[in-house]
Amino acid sequence: MFKKIPHTYVIIFSIIILAAVMTWFIPGGEYHRHSQLVNGVERTVIDKGSFHFVDNQPQTWQVFAALFSGFERQAGIIVFILMIGGAFWIVNSSKAIDIGIFSFLRYTENLEHNSFLKKVGVNNIVIVLIMVMFSIFGAVFGMSEETIAFIIILVPLAISMGYDSIVGVSMVFVAAGLGFAGAVLNPFTIGIAQGIADLPLFSGFGYRLFSWFVINLVGISWVLRYARKVKKNPAASPVYHEDDYWREKGAVDEESIQLNTPKTAWMVFGFISIGLLVFSWWYPMTAMKIGNSSSVLPMVPVATGLFVIFGFFSLRKSVHFFILTLLMFTVLFLIIGVMGYAWYIMKIASLFFALGIFSGIAVGYDGNRITKEFLAGASDILSAALVVGLAGGILVVLEDGKIIDTILHGVSTSMAGMGKLGTVSVMYVIQNIINIIIPSGSAKAALTMPVMAPFSDLVNLSRQATVMAFQFGDGFTNMITPTSGVLIGVLGVAKIPYDKWVKWVAPFMLVLIVLGWLLLIPTVTMQLDGF
Repeated sequence: MFKKIPHTYVIIFSIIILAAVMTWFIPGGEYHRHSQLVNGVERTVIDKGSFHFVDNQPQTWQVFAALFSGFERQAGIIVFILMIGGAFWIVNSSKAIDIGIFSFLRYTENLEHNSFLKKVGVNNIVIVLIMVMFSIFGAVFGMSEETIAFIIILVPLAISMGYDSIVGVSMVFVAAGLGFAGAVLNPFTIGIAQGIADLPLFSGFGYRLFSWFVINLVGISWVLRYARKVKKNPAASPVYHEDDYWREKGAVDEESIQLNTPKTAWMVFGFISIGLLVFSWWYPMTAMKIGNSSSVLPMVPVATGLFVIFGFFSLRKSVHFFILTLLMFTVLFLIIGVMGYAWYIMKIASLFFALGIFSGIAVGYDGNRITKEFLAGASDILSAALVVGLAGGILVVLEDGKIIDTILHGVSTSMAGMGKLGTVSVMYVIQNIINIIIPSGSAKAALTMPVMAPFSDLVNLSRQATVMAFQFGDGFTNMITPTSGVLIGVLGVAKIPYDKWVKWVAPFMLVLIVLGWLLLIPTVTMQLDGF
């Protein structure tokens, strides 16, 4: 008889207890920190050589306060998840997503008539294109928390295509993670790390682009291989039974959905169009930033014009297609907001919240019905929000116990006496380990680069290679560490138990980590531009 697999909450609380036990045995330590202007943004960085031991703070009853403390720490992501869940429940209740999936599947079936596409596999092309798009988002502007919003769209799509929720998560979260690891212009990781290391911003672009391509080639191939296996035998999926939730939720007969366009939909169209025209007047030009370069373009006016055109023609078909148009332009304005106006989760959550409200009004719901649907969605996704708060408690215990800096100091001093390849390899291992404890890329860059960059000079190692070790070490393990609020949020929304995700992703992580190490070798053995 097999033992029952622990619930995700049990696993994370066990890690909290382990972290508390560590605070009893690992000496306390601290680095002095100071504020430094990095690429125009003030960052808190470590003073090199300032480490000193302090009294540790053994954690006891604090393990029971970890949920509360984690909620405080991860409040932004938690509220983001609840708002996204409520908004999408309103959209889903309109059956617009179902109509969109039915239309998409019919379109892909028609493409199967093309002999070349049939041989390659239309679904394979769809998976590749979606993954490349999200990988670009991860590589260019560090898409991370934003992926949670797309899980609710792509997991049902993957199920409808005959795959499982793991494939759905891979199309967005894993793809963004591949891009994040192979980042070429990400200002939150590469930008900060190079700024602290006193390197030209986004230098070494050519080899980074090559690395991004190789990482995505291997990563996407891995996902396609798994997708083919699940398509052939759905029961082979480790989350086959968990996906019953999505199969039952998506069990809608297309014939039962009545296509119509109520007057309220036209009213919403008019109201949004007028609002966007006003915004177009306020923001006629937008400085779209890609890495260190910037292009001033009329993004808001162009997007407004396209919305008016698409909105009008979609309304002539039905309110369902209009809501899909709202969703499409929500994503477009998300991209404009992130790249042009540095939006973060508060404004993104507000954008999706507006999507939910306008979708409800368009379909003819009154205020009570919209509220009811929103609360139903928030309730459905509450477990995902709770687990994010609990996972945040791990970092709180480690920080309050005063052992994070001790761990950082210990691993950084372990590199003494090694050659170039040995040093960059150990740096890479250290960054992977630290990323499990500190999953924030920008925070880890500010913490580790002031120590790693000067140390690389002592062994005649390129600072660019040190940044690459940070980049790869920061990216891959984001897909497995339980301290990542984004990962835990994604799995919670997708209804994938953490233990089953680890079982699937662990071999994949091993392949990617070895690949990252292989890509580091040329940085110390070859003359590369910018290194």
